[in-house]
Amino acid sequence: MICDMSATLTARQVDLLGRLTDLVVAEGFAHLTLDDLAARLRCSKTTLYALAPSKDQLAVRVVNNFFRRSTAFVESRVAQRRAPLRRIEAYLEAVAEALRPASRQFIDDIAGFEPTRATYRDNAVAAARRVRELVDEAAAEKAVAPVDAAFVATWVGVTIEAIQRGEFAERAGLGDAAAFEELGRLVSRALARPA
Repeated sequence: MICDMSATLTARQVDLLGRLTDLVVAEGFAHLTLDDLAARLRCSKTTLYALAPSKDQLAVRVVNNFFRRSTAFVESRVAQRRAPLRRIEAYLEAVAEALRPASRQFIDDIAGFEPTRATYRDNAVAAARRVRELVDEAAAEKAVAPVDAAFVATWVGVTIEAIQRGEFAERAGLGDAAAFEELGRLVSRALARPA
């Protein structure tokens, strides 16, 4: 059973979780022991256990934290744009930027552990839903070429799932961030009104 991630953290724990997330995003988590993490973060294992009762649950907490931070970053970028098509572009560009620090090892470790793979999958579904909302908003304002928002969202969702499964890395040699950049360009071109 996964630990309750909703518990309130102290300021010190928030800082530790942030540093832990940065470390794991850069290097992955499967090969690191709790002793490794404690040494690298200059804390005790007891301090890490205060974040989660096991290494597996700590990995889940870190991946959840990564996606929580990423979502906040992405939505702040979207909020800066007013033009509907630019909001869609900003969303996909920001997703690419948020994923850029994620090492291949981190992405592979997420894929190799069902609870973290489920977190990535849930975030992919949420991303497709958010794209549909943005396309619906843009279509309502007649700011994009006439499209079926459900189709666009499904297309984006299927592509995001393929990115998550590593298919673009394997078939096209593209990391997740680069694949999101390409997806953003394609969506932008597909939705642009003809000149």
